[in-house]
Amino acid sequence: MRNATRWPLRLLYTPVLILLLATISTSMASAHQPIFEEEDLSAERTLSIANPTISTALYATLDAEDDVDFFTFTAAEGTRVLIGMTIPQIAGQDEFAPTIALIGPGLPQKEKALLPPSAQSLINADNGFDLFLAPTQASAFFEPFSRTSYWRRQQTRVTMPADGTYTLIVWDAPAQMGRYVLVVGDREVPGGDPLFAIKLPNYWTPVDADAGASDASQLSTCTVLQELRHRILGGDLPCRPRRMP
Repeated sequence: MRNATRWPLRLLYTPVLILLLATISTSMASAHQPIFEEEDLSAERTLSIANPTISTALYATLDAEDDVDFFTFTAAEGTRVLIGMTIPQIAGQDEFAPTIALIGPGLPQKEKALLPPSAQSLINADNGFDLFLAPTQASAFFEPFSRTSYWRRQQTRVTMPADGTYTLIVWDAPAQMGRYVLVVGDREVPGGDPLFAIKLPNYWTPVDADAGASDASQLSTCTVLQELRHRILGGDLPCRPRRMP
């Protein structure tokens, strides 16, 4: 009877715990809005950035040699947007330096062969592009909100030359796989993924070429369930992510 009476009371803790985790995550992410790549991105499945002037940190993965990630946003002529990249200090990533391209109306017309094949169809009479290559020397820094360390790669500010939709693409020409954080915008507004704090440790692991981004997403969900069960009921919930065919 003792256990039977304690069970409902513990269930009442669930919404309180979820609110607590969300509060912690929001305070950790007060410098930017963190968003995770939950599904593998492509030209057909892009991640839309709601406001390119708000500081957004997009935690993503190149999980195959030919992987190219696509992000989109709309902007008015004259909008000035910060675009940058940091690389998590994960084992094996010290030389990981993906390329960023910005594609959109009014940008310079260049040889589209400089882009990956999956992005070349975006270039036309209206849309040009700029390339942002990683510097040869990267500086390291410690991020106090998430208490994690990174290498700085590209950072630039671009003034949008026309009204319209712009696409950011990320790929690695040497075909190295790894995790990166694409930073867009510099205006600090609280927000982003409320489960950032408990998803981050699972993200902070070397890329498994056999697992891919889909398993990374499932592991993040399992980590959430594991944390909730451990804090409410005690014990562990084993994570067994399903391999995608």
